[in-house]
Amino acid sequence: MLQHCKLLLWDECIISHRRAVEALNRTMKDINNNQSIMGGMVVLMAGDFRQILPVITRGTPADEINACLKASPLWEHVKKFNLTTKMRVQPFNDTESGQYAATLLKIFKGRFKTDPNGMITLNGGFCKIAPITEELIRKVYPELHANMGNREWLCERAILAPT
Repeated sequence: MLQHCKLLLWDECIISHRRAVEALNRTMKDINNNQSIMGGMVVLMAGDFRQILPVITRGTPADEINACLKASPLWEHVKKFNLTTKMRVQPFNDTESGQYAATLLKIFKGRFKTDPNGMITLNGGFCKIAPITEELIRKVYPELHANMGNREWLCERAILAPT
């Protein structure tokens, strides 16, 4: 019978194939000569399981889900913690970022108000719509020609476009 040992999650583990973590488990058992989970060691891992599944070349969605750590027998031994402080909001006291993150989480969890067709309507506080591409570029990159060589200025701006 396996003893419970705290398995805490690290970032790369989230997108790693579950077999990589299972191999780490076997290796830790061998190194420590201990048949407990991870050889009795506490392993710290961190990440957000909602962000990305492991990539399986030419795999089906079912293959990706089966490759996830949550599909491993080790998952039942994982001690899960939830962060409660939004660190992106804290340094600059940016409450808009916090509200934006909270809205995204509501959408993800299916708790955002929908119309009869199941569509959501985002208000102007959540996103700003630019009617033409040139206007979007002017708003995100004002005075682009003057700042083209300024790496810091450029790094503060981005246009994200989902496909």
